[in-house]
Amino acid sequence: MKKIALLILTVTLFIGCNNDDNNNTTPINVSVLFNFSQNWDGNAVTDADFGTTDYTTDFGHEINILRIRYLISRLVLTDSDGVDYPVGDYNLIDMDDPTTFSFDPNVMVPEGTYTLSFIYGFNQADNIDNAYNDLNTASWNWPQMLGGGYHFLQFDGMYDVNTGTPSPFNYHNGTRKNPTNGEFEQNFVPFILTNNLVIEAGSVIDIKMNIAEWFKNPYSWDLDTYNTPLMPNYDAQKLMQQNAATVFSAVIQ
Repeated sequence: MKKIALLILTVTLFIGCNNDDNNNTTPINVSVLFNFSQNWDGNAVTDADFGTTDYTTDFGHEINILRIRYLISRLVLTDSDGVDYPVGDYNLIDMDDPTTFSFDPNVMVPEGTYTLSFIYGFNQADNIDNAYNDLNTASWNWPQMLGGGYHFLQFDGMYDVNTGTPSPFNYHNGTRKNPTNGEFEQNFVPFILTNNLVIEAGSVIDIKMNIAEWFKNPYSWDLDTYNTPLMPNYDAQKLMQQNAATVFSAVIQ
């Protein structure tokens, strides 16, 4: 009986060890890929809509979109244990150039569940005048008299297109200059998205920009008050920063 009991114990321990080995498999590392898409309150927007599709802002202005370019930087994935994985320095998205919609930072992370954070625009440490040749070539620079560095957003179009006298708007965003003391104030927006992103082989993270949100939440944008030029307009730049907070979201495609 003692020999039988010893045999059963040995077999049990062997099976238990095998199960432990199977449960402690090394996580599989997979590539991180990003896609950038644009919508108006859930309806997809592409360059084919530029100048042809009318949109109604929260304030009630009917607009046409003619150009949108924007910058995202310092993308970071954070796993369920709180470990950060930097996954991209910056990407300039140009709606006239579909090749900018896909972003491969050439980074591998373990399969798992993550949250995503990034910065809309550049933070103060990165927003260095003339520091990035590709952005210089793209004419993305922000005037030195307004703080230098780079744009965060170029959004151009026409408003009141349903009337006989449509007018242009240039919703351009970057560093703001305080007219009272002449100091330059940072205007970037950090995003920490809290929804879980389950990343596995072949996953693509879609960062969505809801264009309609630029005109609402918290400020219902009155284009008769803020249309052009807005780059040197301190109050407009501050409102853009506030409205940016609800513009972006992310899902797994």
